[in-house]
Amino acid sequence: MNDTVHLYLVMAMRNPGFQAAAGEAHQAFLAGLIERGLLELTGPFTDGSGGAYLLRAADLETATQIAHGDPLHVTGSSTLTIHEWRARRFS
Repeated sequence: MNDTVHLYLVMAMRNPGFQAAAGEAHQAFLAGLIERGLLELTGPFTDGSGGAYLLRAADLETATQIAHGDPLHVTGSSTLTIHEWRARRFS
């Protein structure tokens, strides 16, 4: 039995031209991911530089396609990087 969960860490770092409206649309985007069962974790960085979220996806290509639909990416408000993360849980 293969119980490997494919998780992808999406780092969203704000660009100088960050648009507040994109941030609001990003929240709706995340809500849609929750509805689809694709979002594991999310949150902003306390220094205001951006944030990150953890996606469930079949592969890196799919995770990238999902993340590139994020309004933060579409508007150029943030630079997104996507990494497969073999996270380990201890609780």
